[in-house]
Amino acid sequence: MFAGIILILSFFNYESPRYLVKIGHDDKATENLARVRGLSVDDQHVIKEISEIQQQLQEEQEATLGQGWLGILKEMFLMPNNFYRIYLGLFSQLLSQWSGAQSITIYAPEFFALLGTKGQNEKLFATAIFGVVKFVAAIICALFLVDVIGRKRSLGIGITLQALSMCYIAAFLTAVPQLEEGEYFTSSQKHASTGAIVMIYISGFGWAMGWNSMQYLLNAEIYPLRIRAISSSMVMCFHFVNQYGNSRAVQNMLLERSAGGLGPAGTFWLFTVITIIGGAWAWFFIPETAGRSLEGMDKLFTLRWWQIGRYGETGANEQVIAEERFAEEKEAAREQVREVEKV
Repeated sequence: MFAGIILILSFFNYESPRYLVKIGHDDKATENLARVRGLSVDDQHVIKEISEIQQQLQEEQEATLGQGWLGILKEMFLMPNNFYRIYLGLFSQLLSQWSGAQSITIYAPEFFALLGTKGQNEKLFATAIFGVVKFVAAIICALFLVDVIGRKRSLGIGITLQALSMCYIAAFLTAVPQLEEGEYFTSSQKHASTGAIVMIYISGFGWAMGWNSMQYLLNAEIYPLRIRAISSSMVMCFHFVNQYGNSRAVQNMLLERSAGGLGPAGTFWLFTVITIIGGAWAWFFIPETAGRSLEGMDKLFTLRWWQIGRYGETGANEQVIAEERFAEEKEAAREQVREVEKV
């Protein structure tokens, strides 16, 4: 049903201005961009953005003139700034998928049973609530929080919530023995069990605010026009490969150590470690991309690779300000020349 709705709505969608510029329909590109921005076609901001798109496309075409598909592959993997973007896309998918959030979604009834939820109806009800929490959180975060507080800050808060949740659940499963048939938790264990169930929901919110938003936004925003389609497709293919591998591996990971698995506690300790590693990696390597045009992304990747994540936004903003100041000084000089010529 949802695929059908998307298919129908796609016929009413506006074509991307960048694609229209790429095929030479600049007037239509300007019209679509003005409609999306809510501005007139002769507005300064629309004209400037179209000019940036045209300039980037021209630079890419000149750099890879006559190289065909081989040139695209060379541009993807042999140009350090582009290879760094692909590296960001691939590692964000790897770390997000193995942080455990998707596993909780797939095996939610089994995990709720591990935390003390009894009865099939109770497990399914808890799973349904978890699905609602993730859905509402995803809508709120994607439409409001991510752009308001920034991509990177949102990712950091989300990963922190997810790591704390995974750590609590792992500690609970380590400290509290699994119940056999007919056994029940003590009063203190019951409170701890309720806390672990709440942490499942918090991990869903953290996932929606952090990796779930960033893994798609980052993949859609960072690539130059010429390699955007193939790079994004390759990263999303890697996304689903990891999703499949993770969903198959968790079944074996949950087995007891005597059976070759990690056990429930070991599985959640692994998720905790990977989530923490993902947070540290994101802080060092992922740049802030909020409020920046797709063409403006190039400014983020002109720094050295170890500076992009921590200083990319500041460096890019400084470059933009310097370029704008240079353009203003150049225009002022031209104006002076015109005044002299009039005299």
